[in-house]
Amino acid sequence: MPTITINGKKCEFTPGQMILQVANANAVEIPQYCYHDGLSIVASCRICLGEAFAPDAKTGQLAPYMGGKLFPTCQTPAMDGMVVYTDSPKSVANQKAVMEYLLINHPLDCPVCDQSGECFLQDYSYMYGRGVSRFEEQKVKQPKKDVGPHVFLYSDRCIMCTRCVRFTREVTGTSELTVTGRGNREEIDVFPGVPLDNELSANVIDLCPVGALLDKDFLFAQRVWFLKEAAGVDPLTASGDNISIHHNEGKIYRVKPRTNLSVNKWWITDEVRYGWKFVHSENRLRSPMRRQYGTLVEADYNRAYDGIIEGVRSRTNQGKRLAVVVSPMLTCEEAYQLARVAKALDSSAILAVGPVPVHGQDKVYPTGAKETDKNAFKICAEKAPNARGVRRVLGGFGPVLEWNDVLARLGKGTGSSDVGSVILTGNYPSEWLTRDAREALSGKFVTLIDTLASDAMDAADIVLPGASFAEKAGTFENWKHQLQAFEQAIPVIEMAKSEGQIATDLLAVLAGKPVQDHNVASLELETTRGQVAASVQVATPRAELFNPANCRAEMARSNPALAIFATGVSVPASNAVREPDMEVVTL
Repeated sequence: MPTITINGKKCEFTPGQMILQVANANAVEIPQYCYHDGLSIVASCRICLGEAFAPDAKTGQLAPYMGGKLFPTCQTPAMDGMVVYTDSPKSVANQKAVMEYLLINHPLDCPVCDQSGECFLQDYSYMYGRGVSRFEEQKVKQPKKDVGPHVFLYSDRCIMCTRCVRFTREVTGTSELTVTGRGNREEIDVFPGVPLDNELSANVIDLCPVGALLDKDFLFAQRVWFLKEAAGVDPLTASGDNISIHHNEGKIYRVKPRTNLSVNKWWITDEVRYGWKFVHSENRLRSPMRRQYGTLVEADYNRAYDGIIEGVRSRTNQGKRLAVVVSPMLTCEEAYQLARVAKALDSSAILAVGPVPVHGQDKVYPTGAKETDKNAFKICAEKAPNARGVRRVLGGFGPVLEWNDVLARLGKGTGSSDVGSVILTGNYPSEWLTRDAREALSGKFVTLIDTLASDAMDAADIVLPGASFAEKAGTFENWKHQLQAFEQAIPVIEMAKSEGQIATDLLAVLAGKPVQDHNVASLELETTRGQVAASVQVATPRAELFNPANCRAEMARSNPALAIFATGVSVPASNAVREPDMEVVTL
């Protein structure tokens, strides 16, 4: 392969790659503002300028490239044998000059800026800027603008990299943003009467390298250095978009995209970005309940588990079958454990997938693009993250019914049914059980495992509080049939359990190993200096701890139809250790 030397490091490259792309791929630091892998190259910020020596066509000797002029590394193709310097005196002088120009009118408001701590302007000012300012005139003040339902624009912080403008033109094709004015009066703005309101609009917040475009939902909510990240997968749709959940002290503060070129590239929808609020809803179920004299009352887990087993067995002894409905909002590992519970309670149990919501039709951006286009981004109308994964897992145990088929088996419209008991799982972010479904469940012994209080509880004899997507780890299968694992971000709220843990507990009770009533089980969050330590203390009995990774190994080992869970699951890469920019000296 051809090679190029950048700042003393020899790097291989593919013909057609730009010098900056080669440097990024080989961890060679070159400052950059306007460049982004997912956008066109405009070379407008000029901070990546370098100088180079290239082999002479006649003599083969190295000669100054372009006569020794500085050139944009982001827009210059790499050449075999070229030697590039962005740390030479000429390049360093340019970097200092660019930083000085950018900071001339930039406000000194880092202490109150939401971008502080993850700002390219801060980082590059320290690494490439001057230690003092020579500017003595009055700074130009630009207005703050409300450009859309999710985005604020602080124009006086903008460095005119135009990433946001290119995004709305090239990725969404909606072109709401434009550049107006000239010189130091140049501004980003929306076209009159056309707000930034497409379904991917908030991605411009992630694209902005400074604190110009800010998230209304995250504004002044938390300092970013207190936040910890967990690798997640879209929990609301079938897209499987990779996300990072940013949390602190057991609370989610924001969700951002995680790069995966085979799934969502660099973007996520606003639906996924802001769809996590139900995790901290006041409507969360927090305690087991059982029906007593027609009313649901609080109960402990041991009594609830015994009630489930007794209720199911009383119906099976009457010749009635058990139906277990696994929600497409649950993970593959939880589906496996629930299927095991079903077969342990009733060897002829009916396994089914819960309702799969579909809203509208699939959409593809940019507007007018085809789903197969290289840069196309698909928004799924199917609002369930794991319908395919649940079907795959349950199929390893036998026939799998769809929701409408289950309702027919429950006697909807006929009143006759061979089903006597139902274990029903929800975990949807809103109301999901229809009146017809509740009527079909009438007369059955119903166990409901759900996260939010809803009308579904009216049909239940026993209710168990489940865990939301952020409170568990597991695997989802998206519309492309890609199996992707994700991590737990925050602890499960008090007195609730993940569906996998509930199923594990039931299996322990059925095996004659009653779950123990632990005095206090404590889950501590990782803390950093300057942060108040946080923990969630629960006094809930449980069997052995449910571990999704171990469960995947068991699935592949015990059932040949599920062998893919040993080799075909994409696991998120571990976070790289971050080194501080400044040297820390112990006094």
